[in-house]
Amino acid sequence: MHDLIKKLFPLCRSITGKGVRETLKLVGTHIPLAICEVPSGTKVFDWEVPLEWNITDAYIKNSVGEKLIDFRNSNLHVASYSRPVHKTMPLEELKPHLYTLPGQPKAIPYRTTYYEDTWGFCLKHEDLGKFTDGQYEVCIDATLTQGSLTYGEYILHGSSKHEILISTHVCHPSMCNDNLSGIAVATYLAKYLSTQKLQYTYRFLFIPGTIGSITWLATHEEERKDILCGLVLTGVGDRGPITYKKTRPGTTEMDLVMEHVLKTHNKPYKTIDFYPYGYDERQYSAPGINLPVGTFMRTQHGTYPEYHTSLDNTDFVNQESLKDSLFVVTEVLKQIDDSPRYQNMYPKGEPNLGKRGLYKAMNTQAAGGKKFQLAMLWVLNLSDGKHNLLSISLRSGIDYEKIKQAAEALEQHRVILKI
Repeated sequence: MHDLIKKLFPLCRSITGKGVRETLKLVGTHIPLAICEVPSGTKVFDWEVPLEWNITDAYIKNSVGEKLIDFRNSNLHVASYSRPVHKTMPLEELKPHLYTLPGQPKAIPYRTTYYEDTWGFCLKHEDLGKFTDGQYEVCIDATLTQGSLTYGEYILHGSSKHEILISTHVCHPSMCNDNLSGIAVATYLAKYLSTQKLQYTYRFLFIPGTIGSITWLATHEEERKDILCGLVLTGVGDRGPITYKKTRPGTTEMDLVMEHVLKTHNKPYKTIDFYPYGYDERQYSAPGINLPVGTFMRTQHGTYPEYHTSLDNTDFVNQESLKDSLFVVTEVLKQIDDSPRYQNMYPKGEPNLGKRGLYKAMNTQAAGGKKFQLAMLWVLNLSDGKHNLLSISLRSGIDYEKIKQAAEALEQHRVILKI
């Protein structure tokens, strides 16, 4: 995974363009990605697929021809989606287009100009002193043209058409934790799952952030109906403890199983409630979509100094953290995949268990029968196709084996059916 990150690091990615295609091509050497192109101008809900942006070169030269900023040294030097410019200007005109981090003088910030007709350069604050009064040649050799938005998709078919979604964003340039780590872990997760016998179908999306998930959701209205739950993978390579951001309801199968696995993992972790800011979970969780998708990360975005800067490099991501992240996500999916899911065939009110002989079974051995009765009622209440037996056990606090026995008794009498 770390080797893949190092190969992807030099590529200049954005929400569209050659860098995204080159990234997906590299991922495609590991898993058979289907590459999808959505034309510029395509209406996707309240948005529109933007013009395609590509950049060849960029620099700022002083009056003696010395390059003070060179895109070829770091693709973070140019604000993503900067419009093309080539002109000479005084420092006073140039300064509003220069971005630094005064509190982190050795870091180049990451900035974007999506959906704005402007341009900008990013540099270390300690290098700002090189800009003195005078004339500067400014060049951004870029294009904004009719093209397309590119994303990658890999579907692993299980015995059920019901899907688990794994989504990761591919639009950030040379930053490793955000989000080459997510790309790498998603790739190797897909490689592992491809060797397993699967109950559910797994859909992996490698997409540009925000506009990518919106585009996929807008163009896959039928497919999204089959998604049971999912995870957004981002920032999974730093040395901090795992952070899990819950789905919008907060008590879904993904939330329950994730909490269970993290508790038994015996390492520090943190869970946070859903809030409508962050990564693509906020698109999957939009009111009109309402997919139970959580976010798996380590240190929460925006809370570590390397975030969205050139300090998020190949040394910042840690091999042990990548391995640990992959292990936990794999274990969560394994437990979801291994546990059966049922549909209540009599969901309108409580079914008559007495006429099926199940009421008598409940009343045997007093306390034991009472527990069995409660297990049956939990199974009946949550057999809605959205909860497997493990999540019912975790939600109810009743031992898994007791829940399983209750489900088997109900299934035998065709009160519930396995789906």
